[in-house]
Amino acid sequence: MESSDRKRSSNLAQQVVTNISSLIESGMLAPGEKLPPESEIVRQEGVSRTVVREAISKLQALGLVATRHGVGTFICEPAERGGFGIDRIAINSADDILAMLELRIAIETEAAALAAKRRSDNHLNAMRRAMESFKEEIHSGRGAVDADFQFHLTIARASGNRYFLKIITTLGSRMIPRARFHIDEHQRPQQEYLVRIDHEHEDIYNAILRADPEASRAALRNHLSNSRERLRRSSECE
Repeated sequence: MESSDRKRSSNLAQQVVTNISSLIESGMLAPGEKLPPESEIVRQEGVSRTVVREAISKLQALGLVATRHGVGTFICEPAERGGFGIDRIAINSADDILAMLELRIAIETEAAALAAKRRSDNHLNAMRRAMESFKEEIHSGRGAVDADFQFHLTIARASGNRYFLKIITTLGSRMIPRARFHIDEHQRPQQEYLVRIDHEHEDIYNAILRADPEASRAALRNHLSNSRERLRRSSECE
């Protein structure tokens, strides 16, 4: 996809986001209500499926909707959209996402080290399920934002520290850079990047499985630092 096409697609997606956000804020789409199917949104908005998928990813990033795989996308309760002193609408540029990644490095590296000491078999099973879901998503040509978030959320839960868990839960899937910057499922370099993320997740999981705090901390830091550098390069090219 050419740069001009990407920008046009992003503008159309933002228009869909604005329209759906207005319906949510006005109460016309109530908490717990299911969004119409993709095909219906395509018809209503007069855009492509790719644009609709990007818009839904952005709505997820804003904490307005949540997708349950195999079921559909639902409007979040107001409490679920609440902040931790972080404005859900302000996370809207490359600089915002880079700052978010810096925050995540500070928080999640220590959460991973604690998870290596405190994780249970249930935590490990949940991590594996998130990794399997991630693989299925990327093999289907999707961005795997939800599965990515669930993997990191499980690490925070395994840390045994409710404050780490609270922060990650509050940030939600919007903390994943791809939730803000669209992944084109037909673009080979993007899919190769997702495969690298999958391998990095495996490195983190294996370190936690071995109960090695230092290796867990290093693997998580490497993963988020790679994401930060890729986003920086990507934003410089736009």
